[in-house]
Parts: sequence; C-alpha cells; structure tokens
Amino acid sequence: MSSTRLKPIKKILSLFYGTYSHFAQRRPNEAFEKIASYGLQPNMILYLITEYNFTAASGTSTLFIWGAISNFMPIFGAFLSDSYFGRFLVIAVATLTTLMGLIVMWLTAIIQKARPPPCDPRLGSCIKPKPGQYAFLFTAFALISIGTGGIRPCSIAFGADQFNDPENPNNQRVLQSFFNWYYASVGVSLMVALTIVVYIQNTFGWVIGFGVPVGLMLFSAVMFFLGSGLYVKVKPNNSLLTGLTQVLVASWRNRHLQFPPEDSDGRHYYHSTKGSKLLVPTHKLRPEPDGSASDPWSLCSVLQVEVLKSLIQLLPIWSAGIMIAVIISQHSFPVLQATTLDRRFIGSFKIPAASFGLFGIIALTLWVSLYDRVIVPQLSKYTKNPRGIGFKTRIGIGLFVSCFATTAAALVERARRTRAIDEGLADTPNIQVNMSAMWLIPQHSLIGLAEAFNAIGQIELYYSQFPKSMGSIAVALFALGMAIANLVGSIIVNVIDAVSKRGGRESWVSSNLNKGHYDYYYWILTILSVGNLVYFIFCSRAYKCCEEERVWDEDVVEDKAGASMPKETAMIDMHSSRDASSTYFSA
Repeated sequence: MSSTRLKPIKKILSLFYGTYSHFAQRRPNEAFEKIASYGLQPNMILYLITEYNFTAASGTSTLFIWGAISNFMPIFGAFLSDSYFGRFLVIAVATLTTLMGLIVMWLTAIIQKARPPPCDPRLGSCIKPKPGQYAFLFTAFALISIGTGGIRPCSIAFGADQFNDPENPNNQRVLQSFFNWYYASVGVSLMVALTIVVYIQNTFGWVIGFGVPVGLMLFSAVMFFLGSGLYVKVKPNNSLLTGLTQVLVASWRNRHLQFPPEDSDGRHYYHSTKGSKLLVPTHKLRPEPDGSASDPWSLCSVLQVEVLKSLIQLLPIWSAGIMIAVIISQHSFPVLQATTLDRRFIGSFKIPAASFGLFGIIALTLWVSLYDRVIVPQLSKYTKNPRGIGFKTRIGIGLFVSCFATTAAALVERARRTRAIDEGLADTPNIQVNMSAMWLIPQHSLIGLAEAFNAIGQIELYYSQFPKSMGSIAVALFALGMAIANLVGSIIVNVIDAVSKRGGRESWVSSNLNKGHYDYYYWILTILSVGNLVYFIFCSRAYKCCEEERVWDEDVVEDKAGASMPKETAMIDMHSSRDASSTYFSA
C-alpha cells in the first residue's frame, strides 16, 4: 500500500494516540481508585456493627485507628518514592496492594465463616469474633492502608509532573489551578462513592456492595499500567530523611564549636553543596571549613540545614491542624445518627445514612470552584496577593468554621435525642424518630467548608516552604497530621466512653443513641476546637516564617550576565527532570 494511502490511517492513529496520551497522563484511573477505596469507608461502621458485632464505641475507635495507620503510611511512601524508587513505581505497587486489600475485604462478606453469628449489639450482648476472624478483617485493613501509603503522597505530585512546563509563561497559574482542581476532583470521586456505591451496598447487600469497589480498582490498575509509557517519570532523589538526620547528628557533634562573628560573610565557615547559592544559613549553624564534606554526619550543607529549619518552623502551625482533622474524620457517629432519622428526600426516596457526608463534599467542591475562578481574581486586586488571601488566614478561617460545625452537630443531636425520649423510644433505637435527617446537612456542609479552607491551605503552605523535590514529603506532612488526629479521635472516644459509664451509667457514646449523650460528645469537640483556634492565633503571630514562598536553588536560573533571578514556577511546582547528581541530602 502506498504511503499516500497510509496518510489518513496514520492521522487517525496519531489522533487516537494523542488523545489517549493526554487522557492517560492526567491519570483518570486515580478517580476510579478513589471511588473504590472511599466506597468502603462510609458504611464501614454499619458493617462492623451488624456483621462483626462491634459496639458503636469500639467500631468507631477501630476505624479511627485504621485511619491513623492509613495516614501514617504515606510518610514511608513519600520517603521511598522521593529517595529510591520514584513516584511511578511506588504508585504501581500501591495500586496492586490496594486491590488485594479490597479483595480480602470482599471475601469477608462472601465467606460466612469469616464473620461471627449475626446479632445486633444495639439490642443486646453478642458473640465476639474469633481471633481468626479478627485477623482476616484486619488483614484487609492493613493491605488497604499499605496501598494508601503509596498512592496518597505520590498521586498529586505525580499529576503535577505531567502538567509542569517551566517554558510556559503561564506555568504558575496552570499549576495553581491544578492544585485546586485536583482537590475538587477528589470531591467528585467522594460524591460517587457516597451516593452510587453506598446505594448499591444498602440495596443489594455487602457482597455486591464490596464487589463494586473491587471492579473499579481493577479497572483503575489496568488503566494505570496501559498508560505507563506515556507518563513523565521523575527520577528519585537520595535519602531525604537521612539528610535530615545528618543535620541533627552534625549539630550535636559540633555543639561546642564557637559561632562565627556576625559581620563575617560565613563563606569560610559553612559547607555548601556544589553549585548551591545558599552559602550562609539564616540563623545558627556551627562553623566548619568550606568544601566537600568528608563526613556527612559531622558536616552538612547550608541547604540541608535550611530545609530542616523550615520543617521545625512549620511544626507549630502544623500542630494546630490536628484538631480540625479530628472534626473532618467524624464519619461514624453521623452515620449512626442518620439511621435513626427520617431520611426521605423526594417522594419515597430515602437518602442512605452513609450518604449524608455528600453534602460536605458538595460544599467543599463548590467553594473550591468559586474561590479559584471568581473570588481569587477579584480579591487579589485588593490584597495584592495572587492567591487572594494568605496561607495562615485561609487556615485560620477553616479552624473558625469548624467550631460552628461541631456546635451545629451538638444542637441537632440534642434535639434528636429529646424527641426520641419524648416518643418513648429510649429502649428501641431501631425505631425511626419523627425528625427529618435534613437537619444533619448544616453540620456536614460546615465541615466541608472548613476543610476547603484549612486542608488546602495547609498543603499549599507546606509546598511553599520546601524544595520542589520534596513534593511528596510535603503531602505526607499533611497526612501525618491526619494520622495523629485519628489517634487523638480514638483516644477522645475511648476516654469519654470509659469515664461516662462509671458507676453503671449509660455511656455518652452508647450503641443505643437514644440513651447515650452524643450531644455532650460534640460539645467537648467544640470546646477543644475553640481552644485550638486560640492556640493557632498565638502560633500565627509568634511565627512569621510562613508569610512568603521560599525560593530554593531549583527555583533560580541565571541570565546571560550570570545574575540570579527567580524562575516562573508555582508554589506547588515539581521538578520535571532530575539526574542522580542533583540531590539535596547526600547520604
């Protein structure tokens, strides 16, 4: 066949390949992965109570701990991706691990012997699961957590790698929009998980309900590997955590050395990485001769020290985000509340109890879209800030709104419990209370709005204060806050449960919501949130480190005259290519 006749076919193939390349590089498989993984979470408290005979307190505590492990694991995933294997390989392994975890969870629903005899702990004592049944269930949790540890810290940085184009004059705005819209896309995935997947679980049972996430995750894995040849794959760095440890060890070893005079330029006292423009530290660093470090555990570069300082200076602001993460992680109790209320929405259609979290996601997604496209362009004209408002202002607004969210939850629960008692339903928690479940919408919406302000503000702040090569570590720092928040949430529930039921009294977080006092629980969260807001205000005034975006070596280029100038990169800009010699922490 002649080349002339082949041209139309080549054009069609080229168009198909180009379309698929563009589609694959934006990682649509991630949307399916999130739908699959998040699809398990909303109804999980009901699964533990009805199928594994957990109490409300023990089930909630278990899910808090699972959330803590899932949020701790990204620290290891980020370390492995940035330091050794790269984001693509870590995401690939994590995708398969998550798929295995979902399959094991599916099997717990399929195999009857994997669960104890059916019983409702809200109506009486039930047989607890056997050790083998616990092990089977917790194996599924563990595999999903390990997979989460690889996907969460790498996916957003991997997506930014696909968009990053330093030669594009609009690169900063493109990446900034990507960051906001990435979070919005997570919201869309959650919407599908909280509606379609939850509806399938409630209508067709756990076997089909857990089978759907398995199918979605399998499709996600296939899509990801089909597009493997089209991705931009950034090479990993050397050990970042080792570099941070070296700074601490070197500082301790050199603690007795005399600090150089203030009028000295410091170039004969500090070791700088070859080619680095960071020659003198911003604060204290023990003097050592300039040149290559013969012992990195005794001598560290200025850049290493500056990165560690950025991390330490962020800790007070970061710690203020733990309490709001406890509020955001309140998934179990609102579901139990919704099961007791009238969930009719339109006609005879009832919103599934686990789907009310959708209103929080809608509030988050709408606000992110409105903020990025409407508010920022207008607000930046007055604030002279391209982001509209500063990092700390955005974080503080989120903390402020979260106080109103828990207040609304406490007031609604008080009204619900009072009505249940008045209707004589104290001993029959399975009977529906004559009260609309739509009263739960304000607390969910306020939580979504608080997350839109606080969570995105936190991640933007972390990205702005670290080198771009630490993109995954910056995301993992946020995940670490969520992990600690889950542990704190578990401790709060266990303490309230233990203290409130002393002397034979009914626990505030009883499995029987009508006898418990979940309104007291929410008031405690409100008090803690207000105290945390005051703590944040103190930290934001005391620590001025985070007002501006930091510029590192990789953010600087030289003009023809050799003068340094900032590169047009975004605060979330990731490096698009790197060789093995371009490292920040030499092990």
